[in-house]
Amino acid sequence: MIDTKQLYKLIWMSRPLMQSAEAAVERGLKGSGLTVRTRAVLEVLQADNEATVPDIAKKLEIKRQYVQLMVNETLAEGLTVKRANPRHKRSTLIALTQKGQTLIEDVVQREMKLVRSIGEGLNAADIETALRVVTTLTENLKTEFGSD
Repeated sequence: MIDTKQLYKLIWMSRPLMQSAEAAVERGLKGSGLTVRTRAVLEVLQADNEATVPDIAKKLEIKRQYVQLMVNETLAEGLTVKRANPRHKRSTLIALTQKGQTLIEDVVQREMKLVRSIGEGLNAADIETALRVVTTLTENLKTEFGSD
């Protein structure tokens, strides 16, 4: 039998966790020229090598139109470049430039130092359990209420 009060508290703690994480990311981006949102685009492209705007939107779970604005910012800053998409003439592929690749590598490296610091005292089993619980809750909520 689950303790619904504790589960409820866990779910609602996700909001301050994400707000704190976003604030930490924002502080870490000072001087980089990146915003939290352009950083997110670069991170997806770092992982996937190249992607269309709809692909990025799906990964970030946000609307395509909003991602297009974010991608436009990265293009204007010379962090990304458009490439022809052999599978779709109108949906170009977006890829990191060397400048964008170097920048996101530096940002992620700094963030990993912070993650190591805030993770002190946590053991691997607790982290695995937390990850499994959060993943299951997210999937269950998406199944129950759908996702956009």
